[in-house]
Amino acid sequence: MTWMNKQEGERIVDYFIVRDRETSIATNGSEYISLTLSNKDGVIRAKVWDVTEKQKEWLIKRSMIKVDALVTFYRGQRQLNIQRVRLVTDDDAVELNDLLNHASIPREDLWQELRMFIEDIESETLCELIKTLLKKKDIREKLTTIPAAKQYHHAYYAGLLEHIVTLCHVSAQLLQVYPQLNKDVILAVCILHDIGKTKALSDPVVPDYTTNGELIGHVVLSIEMIIEGAIEAGISTDHHEVLAVKHCILSGHVQDSVQSGVNSKTAEAIFFQHINKLDNQLNALFMIGNETNEEWTFSPMFKRRMYTSGN
Repeated sequence: MTWMNKQEGERIVDYFIVRDRETSIATNGSEYISLTLSNKDGVIRAKVWDVTEKQKEWLIKRSMIKVDALVTFYRGQRQLNIQRVRLVTDDDAVELNDLLNHASIPREDLWQELRMFIEDIESETLCELIKTLLKKKDIREKLTTIPAAKQYHHAYYAGLLEHIVTLCHVSAQLLQVYPQLNKDVILAVCILHDIGKTKALSDPVVPDYTTNGELIGHVVLSIEMIIEGAIEAGISTDHHEVLAVKHCILSGHVQDSVQSGVNSKTAEAIFFQHINKLDNQLNALFMIGNETNEEWTFSPMFKRRMYTSGN
């Protein structure tokens, strides 16, 4: 039985990766550490009370640890009250890959699906732009391994790749209903809209924002990379198809009802904005449902209790 099936007060002994940590002071004046842990079953919050100086030294990001903990609940979501904790040793025979929370489809299969969607793009301009960017090993490696976000949606190994391929599949189905849309622009946007995250996120296992990610953001980084790719491929940055892709990206990201760029002014931009939001929110809700047995669970993303029974 995994920690996902444990109830209040039950004991769990398992292995985790430390994704994040924060040291705080309790009301009695003692120090404790709040941890974000992950393994193949998902992400869970945990606390180590009365933390020692030695524990503070090795309870750091990317550490692999073995914990003995009691399950508690906060706002309908499981947390761990850690009783004992230590670093993983060679005797545990646990590898980093054993603890990674992966996309539901193997990374290699997702990559093959993505390549097929690229071949479906008939526009030589957009096809060349995409191939110019993805032929770079560092970009390709990050695109196929990093999560789509630090938390909430597709926040696991190869989550960004899964998100991209899902959007391509959704588009392929809905383009049959809306044949007036430009298929090549839609597919290119699905593939390139988050490419800036390859520069905004630092690590596929313990993701954090880079300086560029903090100061500029992945949307602007995506536009910059598209411009650089177009110049390298000998494509005008004002080419009508490149301009259409950039507009969809800039108008397609909505946060707290404030758009990060311009209002959607093309049919393709309206289409992409809605399928992108749909996949983000549904994946976030599915992840919450996978991590709780409660009927109702509070979601920081939605900022309200969500019905998670049966997800």
